[in-house]
Amino acid sequence: MAMTLQEGEASDSELVGRARDGDRQAFGELVGRHYDFIHRVAWRWCGNASDAEDIAQDVCVRLGRAVRDYRGGSAFTTWLYAMTINAARDALRKSSRDMAKTAAYGVHALVAGEPEGGEDPTEALWAAVRQLPDKQRDAVLLVYGEGLSHADAAEAMAIAEATVSWHIHEAKKRLKLLMRSAGEE
Repeated sequence: MAMTLQEGEASDSELVGRARDGDRQAFGELVGRHYDFIHRVAWRWCGNASDAEDIAQDVCVRLGRAVRDYRGGSAFTTWLYAMTINAARDALRKSSRDMAKTAAYGVHALVAGEPEGGEDPTEALWAAVRQLPDKQRDAVLLVYGEGLSHADAAEAMAIAEATVSWHIHEAKKRLKLLMRSAGEE
């Protein structure tokens, strides 16, 4: 993507150098100059305007951290293209994990009983998970939400693996009650 600069306009390399040194205005100009490009690449990759917007926003956040690492070995847009594609791939992986979470939570929702009134069962389950005591909620989110093993969740929570298992067991019992009471309302 070749871009013609107006007279007196800084090049991408100049803006990157200034942004690397902490110049927020230069960073803003860099983002403004390339936002449409980022969004277009994201939209082409995912085919969904809403997801493309999320990906573009993610790239802008990543760019704030990554601009320090850009060394100019390739055109800035080439580097930005790779960053955008990586963000789109990350979004796809997250979406796949979210679908797996929905399936896992859906199994538990079926055990507890479907909520009535046409409410989304997944959202109802998320609402119930948010009502759990902290340790139970954390264990459920780490194991079912993030796909961690009980051992990895134990490490993240700084507790024993058996304690994570106990929290999961107690959370399932409590979720059944919460989902039943939500279905009765």
